[in-house]
Amino acid sequence: MEQEQIMKQLELELQNYKAILGNAADTIIDEDVSKYPIFVLFKTPVEIGIPIVDNLENGKWSMNASTLEEFYSRQLISAEHIENFKKIYKHPKHYLCLFIINELGGNFYFLPRTSPY
Repeated sequence: MEQEQIMKQLELELQNYKAILGNAADTIIDEDVSKYPIFVLFKTPVEIGIPIVDNLENGKWSMNASTLEEFYSRQLISAEHIENFKKIYKHPKHYLCLFIINELGGNFYFLPRTSPY
């Protein structure tokens, strides 16, 4: 399956979670935790972020809330790449920043808060 098809499928799977993720992003920003919320999506356990959706038992995506600062402190983003990350980071009122972990590794994706479908 092509990357574009995979992302469209993921967007469809996440439709029911956009409100939860959006509320979590707003809280992270409003409470001055970070200006850069990141949601980690995974199907096998990870040790980053705070759990917000646990679907491990049924094989669907689980989701943890994290931040750029945590990614830096855990050395997932190096100091040299922070400014570049901030430049490509899309406005969190319009997009959700996802870090998707699967068998191919980890990739960032910006999911529109409103559905294009």
